[in-house]
Amino acid sequence: MASRAASTFRRHGRRVGSRGMQWRNASRRNTTERMAETNIMVIAGEPSGDALAAELVQALRAEAEFHCHPAKPDLHFFGAGGPNLAAAGVELSVDMTQHAVIGLWEAIKSYGQFRRIFDKLLKLAVAKQPDLLICVDFSGFNRRFAHAVRKHAARTKGQWNPRIVQYVSPQVWASRPGRATKMADDYDLLLTIFPFEKDWYAKRAPKLRVEFVGHPMLDRFAEWRGQPEPRPRPVPHEHLTLLLPGSRPGELARHLPPMLDAARRIGAEVDSGFLVVLPSEALLPVFAQHCRPFAIDKANLADTASTTLAQARNLARQVFRGLDVQVGNLPEALRAATIAIASTGTVTMECAFFKVPTVALYKTSWLTYQIGKRIVTVKHLAMPNLLAGKVVFPEFVQDAATGKNLAAAALDLLRNPARRAEMQSQMGSIIGALGATGANVRAAKAVWSLLCSARR
Repeated sequence: MASRAASTFRRHGRRVGSRGMQWRNASRRNTTERMAETNIMVIAGEPSGDALAAELVQALRAEAEFHCHPAKPDLHFFGAGGPNLAAAGVELSVDMTQHAVIGLWEAIKSYGQFRRIFDKLLKLAVAKQPDLLICVDFSGFNRRFAHAVRKHAARTKGQWNPRIVQYVSPQVWASRPGRATKMADDYDLLLTIFPFEKDWYAKRAPKLRVEFVGHPMLDRFAEWRGQPEPRPRPVPHEHLTLLLPGSRPGELARHLPPMLDAARRIGAEVDSGFLVVLPSEALLPVFAQHCRPFAIDKANLADTASTTLAQARNLARQVFRGLDVQVGNLPEALRAATIAIASTGTVTMECAFFKVPTVALYKTSWLTYQIGKRIVTVKHLAMPNLLAGKVVFPEFVQDAATGKNLAAAALDLLRNPARRAEMQSQMGSIIGALGATGANVRAAKAVWSLLCSARR
């Protein structure tokens, strides 16, 4: 303990005597006593949020162990999430990743289901009275939940005063920016992953504490950063085109048909293999359902309700030669890809990280689109385009997201190595602006600081 503290102070050019060390050790003892038992509620509503929340939980445990050493901190995590949070030791009452939807109309159709989940979790929060509530992404649900928790806590007249954190900013900078000022009433701390967001909030919600921690993707893919070219190429095709339809059933339903149509058109013009990458096996039946209309021999296909990966791969081969499907292992697929056709979600940033020239698309329900085009204020939907302030990835939205349009843009990239190289250079600049690795470590330090300040 002493050597660690002394070395820390020596690195900063200061020498600490025994009295200073006694003060530091006393401070740590006080921290240990204050943090002896800490209940932390975590809410993560989508597969990507579940993974991010699990990483934060692990980083927060490490931060607590450092500050409480030699005592072992007693942090109890509970709430709602998915398999990653469960594996991280969080006691889950609801698997939220099974209920992820996107779009207004989709949310309306699922209102009853989300209302029941909301009420169950709010009842749990009131009963357990956590010291800290961590909301990860999933802003529509989490903002309302944070507000409800704050309201219930106020009724206890100071007996319960939880600190509330939102990890990943809602995209208020893209639509209805007036929501930013209200967030200061619901959140004690907002952790952002994009560099422009802290300044954006400082101008519009100065009372809200905002910390830019960096993008967690940089840590997730750290082992691949800076790996040399050339990329391994698939055999027997000259190119590999990735099809990345999204992580939700609704996204697959809307994106797979134009993607498969585009793939057929591309395959008729150039020598390319096609690989659909799904984030979880739970999406295999959805993949099979939307591939069936393209299959040659529909009569002998297995029931899509119980599709295995082997059945899905067999179905892919029946759709057309050169099509395959895999679950997970996206980094290796991106390493091998020539180009990608991807939904405008998180995956476009992953494509940018691996410098894969990408054609982006977004399709949603008619109602969601009609409302969205009236309130969305940004010019682009794909995050690499937003960060660059210009079109880096060609985008096709709603009615423009046709197989014909996607194929034309993809063929332009496949036939033009110079165009691909230009895009890769721009992607390098975009990723470079995200900062250094260590996002979850910085997030954990900010959360721990908030907790300690609440216990003083």
